[in-house]
Amino acid sequence: MGMFESAEKFEEILAGFFRKMGDTPAIADKLLASGLIIRFNYTDPDLVIVVDCSGDKIDVRPHDTETKSIVEMSMSADTAHRFWFGKVNLTIALTRKEIVAKGPIPKVLKLLPAIKPSYAMYPEYLEANGYGEYNILKK
Repeated sequence: MGMFESAEKFEEILAGFFRKMGDTPAIADKLLASGLIIRFNYTDPDLVIVVDCSGDKIDVRPHDTETKSIVEMSMSADTAHRFWFGKVNLTIALTRKEIVAKGPIPKVLKLLPAIKPSYAMYPEYLEANGYGEYNILKK
């Protein structure tokens, strides 16, 4: 079992954080400019979240298995959690197959500078929303 005791808790945390990023213009504007629809497939616990950047605002849809995505990213929930702390190098994780990506990967890699501010936001988000026990930077 990973860090998260349930898919519901992981969804609550991560979907909420994706929505926060979508409400942060410095990040959202660059994601929207990509026009990507990204499906994140998580394991341990299992969860699917679509982050749709194809409209005029970012739409975060947990459990959406119907929308055709442009990019699919598959990883464990713990890998995703460490990623948002800035503790996972995407290129290395892709090489090691800790993260499996399908679709135009160069477009995904181009988004890394856009999401870099989120690495500082994630622990702040956890603390501010009552998820401090998941803050690995405090441990």
